[in-house]
Amino acid sequence: MSSSAATELAPAPQVPAPPPRRLPAAGSADGLLVSEAVYWTTYYLESDHHYEWNNGRLEEKPVSDYETFLVYAWFSTLVQHFLRTYPCAQLVGLEMGFRLPLPSGTVIRKPDFGVVRNDNPQPLLPLDCSYHGVFDLCIEALSDLERRGIVRDTVTKKAEYAAGGVPEYYILHQNPAHQAFYTRTPTGFYTPIAPQAGVICSRVLPGLQFRPTDLARRPGLEALRDDPIYAGFVLPGWRADRERAAAAVRQADAQTRRADAQTRRADAQARRADAQTRRADAEAQAKREALDRADAEARAKREAMDRAEAEARRADAEARAKREAMDRAEAETQAKREAEHRADAEAQRALEQTRRADAEAQARQRLEQDLAALRARLAR
Repeated sequence: MSSSAATELAPAPQVPAPPPRRLPAAGSADGLLVSEAVYWTTYYLESDHHYEWNNGRLEEKPVSDYETFLVYAWFSTLVQHFLRTYPCAQLVGLEMGFRLPLPSGTVIRKPDFGVVRNDNPQPLLPLDCSYHGVFDLCIEALSDLERRGIVRDTVTKKAEYAAGGVPEYYILHQNPAHQAFYTRTPTGFYTPIAPQAGVICSRVLPGLQFRPTDLARRPGLEALRDDPIYAGFVLPGWRADRERAAAAVRQADAQTRRADAQTRRADAQARRADAQTRRADAEAQAKREALDRADAEARAKREAMDRAEAEARRADAEARAKREAMDRAEAETQAKREAEHRADAEAQRALEQTRRADAEAQARQRLEQDLAALRARLAR
């Protein structure tokens, strides 16, 4: 994204003169005039003091307060998570410097950390101790212990990075009033990145976004991974695992609900089957009872028929007896004609017996007819 061609086409911002210098602390080489070659060989890798080189003069990097360090560390971790998810660039720190040949003179700056995109014309090599190109993003943790430290980051380096072609420049501090987030315009000047709904969106690292208010809050990873602003690049694997686990739980719940529904349907079917069985049992019981009643009625009818037949047999016997009596009476009448009165009387009695026998015969005949009719109905 950065290139020397873009730097040459755009007019270079005017780099302001450095503010008046304080006296260097004991053992510090701050303000010492040295050549660039001496700086690289003697002071660049100095471990006790960290120096930058400003057109022949050493400038010792000031120290930020602890809370500003916490802001710097939180933001650095955020960028690291972004680059793990979207490995489109490399993050560098450890006081790695880069050289800016400006119209006002050459400077060598050590941003607190910088970003080199993978498509930068000058790749960052594994064994580089300094970067030989122009960073795509420089971040400085502002030191406000002295006014000159504030001016260096907010005025001097801002102008140098813009003139040198650094596409984005962020200034971090524990006080939001000292924070700044710049993007380089096509004319070669920095303009503040306008927040979108309170969110800063990087152009150098598309997808990297953050709330400036979170620099003070510094929410932990658990909060970031659930925040829609950061969820796309902070622990996305954990979120994917959680979503898979949630999906598995939802699937298990759905399976449980389906099993419960199947169980309820099976229970309903079992209840219907039980009801059908009870109805069938009741119908069978009713049929058995009906059969029992029919059998009882048939037995009663058979017993009635048996009684009728017995009565008929008794009537027949009585009729035979009466006929035999009539026969004897007739024999006696013939035998006793000589005794007319007695015979007449006996004849009268016999006649009466005959009438009674006739009546009984007629009654028996009617009984036989009734019996025959009853048998016919039973036969049907």
